[in-house]
Amino acid sequence: MATHGLPTWPWADTPADDLPPAERLLLEAMRRWAAAARAGHPPLPALRPPLIAEDAAVAIAPLDALLHGLAAWQPLPLGCPLCPDVAAEEAQLLLGCALVQRGARREGLALLLRWLPPAQAYAAMPAAIHLGAALRQAGLLLRNPLRPR
Repeated sequence: MATHGLPTWPWADTPADDLPPAERLLLEAMRRWAAAARAGHPPLPALRPPLIAEDAAVAIAPLDALLHGLAAWQPLPLGCPLCPDVAAEEAQLLLGCALVQRGARREGLALLLRWLPPAQAYAAMPAAIHLGAALRQAGLLLRNPLRPR
């Protein structure tokens, strides 16, 4: 049995352009949301353009709810929209969303617990579940990098 976590997070330090399409879209939307929030602008309008462009408008509300839940506790450690590489914290969030979408909710909750206390992490799970369902409805299936094809 392992006594420590993953040595490096999947997708960490990967060029953002090398991510699979669904993960690249989700990362762009999250980064735009965080950049708008840091600038003091309403974050919801910032994440709309990439999701609407990819016919994934159904994911706007759940992604906004998830990011609001995470940011309510501490500032989100997301990079700028033009950052070339995926930061470790971004990779963890992408992995958590992918695991929740794929039905591995306990593991997704464990990744949310890296940012939030238990009560807030449990409260953020419905938004993560709805985000996964909305992305699936839009035809965007996140990959599970822990189980490569």
